[in-house]
Amino acid sequence: MIRLAQTGIAAFLLTVPAAMATTYKTDQGHTEVQFSWSHAGVSTQSGEFTEVAGTLDIDPENAEDASLSVTIKTDSLATGFKPLDDHLSSADFLEVETYPEITFVSTAVEKTGEDTAKVTGDLTLHGTTKPVTLDTKLTHIGPHPVGSSLDYYKGEWIAFEASTTIDHTEFGVGPFSTGPITIQIVTEMKAE
Repeated sequence: MIRLAQTGIAAFLLTVPAAMATTYKTDQGHTEVQFSWSHAGVSTQSGEFTEVAGTLDIDPENAEDASLSVTIKTDSLATGFKPLDDHLSSADFLEVETYPEITFVSTAVEKTGEDTAKVTGDLTLHGTTKPVTLDTKLTHIGPHPVGSSLDYYKGEWIAFEASTTIDHTEFGVGPFSTGPITIQIVTEMKAE
């Protein structure tokens, strides 16, 4: 009987992962989602979304098992020029009243280097969902350098940069193509 119990415990321990994933949440004050596009080939214009909430579950030893989900409030769009904000928010483009959120949910992570990975997921924009791949670079993991001075920053943090390009017309955004939209993401995330 004791041997059976020991065998059962050993089998259970072999199925438990060596390390558990940590859940991180975006720090709004240090998260930016910027986008840019060509204005008729004359200049590059840009804007950003200022309200972003994301969750990352990751075990650094098994990064390919990580999962990321992000929600962006479309009415937080800001270009620095209100008439352009209003136009991009209107039915001509994002229709923010009808589609108040943009979401990204990861489906696969492929490590491409010591601190880089391709994160593929489903991007839902303007009511349309399509796969998108983010080229990501880990810029920090561990205690925050400011944690010794400010209580808010105590604990474990992770930070990364990511980029991708999309064709906005594939999501039904806009009456004409401006070429690819480049999306740049920078974020710091705090462990729960």
